[in-house]
Amino acid sequence: MLLEFWAQYGRVLLIVCPLVFLGSFVDSIAGGGGLITLPAYLFAGLPVHMAAATNKFSACIGTIWATVRFFLSGKIILTAAVPAALGAIVGSPIGTMAALHISDRILNLILLIALPCVGVFMVLRRDLGKETVEKEFSARKTVQLSLAIGFAIGCYDGLIGPGTGTFLILAFTTVLGYDLLVSSGCAKVANAASNTSSMIVYFLNGKVLLPVGLIAALFSIAGSQLGSRMAIRGGAKIVRVLIFFVLGLLIVKTLAGFLA
Repeated sequence: MLLEFWAQYGRVLLIVCPLVFLGSFVDSIAGGGGLITLPAYLFAGLPVHMAAATNKFSACIGTIWATVRFFLSGKIILTAAVPAALGAIVGSPIGTMAALHISDRILNLILLIALPCVGVFMVLRRDLGKETVEKEFSARKTVQLSLAIGFAIGCYDGLIGPGTGTFLILAFTTVLGYDLLVSSGCAKVANAASNTSSMIVYFLNGKVLLPVGLIAALFSIAGSQLGSRMAIRGGAKIVRVLIFFVLGLLIVKTLAGFLA
């Protein structure tokens, strides 16, 4: 039975599992892990919808694991994270519906303009997210801003997708003044909520290749465990470095899509 399983799924797992580990490691620190994991499933030969669904399944479990790690370390501010999660759940399907009416070329062009701007902003703001800068917001204002962050980036998640976690981190840092580590923890809550709702839809429609997804999920947990531990120990510096890495991947991927 084991030999039959390996004969059927072995090649896929050999390709997918190491890259899922790497993607989850990156994602647990700075977001953007899907830029690594989704191409892995496609390269392994899974059909597009099954690749997206199985990737979402394993990524969802890894993100939840990283969220728990950040929560236990006290790096999540729930008054910001929970409203952002609710906003993301609402915004994601709106972005998905909008994507149906916009060509891929226009979406790629938008990203090609926006991403270098984000990179320049981070270079100029070297102190961004090194420590929490207290902003005098009431609890109500914090909830409202967090809902807006979750909704706006949830729309982006549905509209375009890659780098959602990274943009959540930058939004929490820029708008609410949290350091990059706390912002990363809050982003995990919103991302986990969005991923879970999407994964449930895929699962109910029979798109998840469960034998591969379950094993890949173990590698996702391992990558998330290592990444979240390094982020918590390394602080804002390691988060900042990997955000630049993810932005670079996004630019390369978007440019390739635009020129194709």
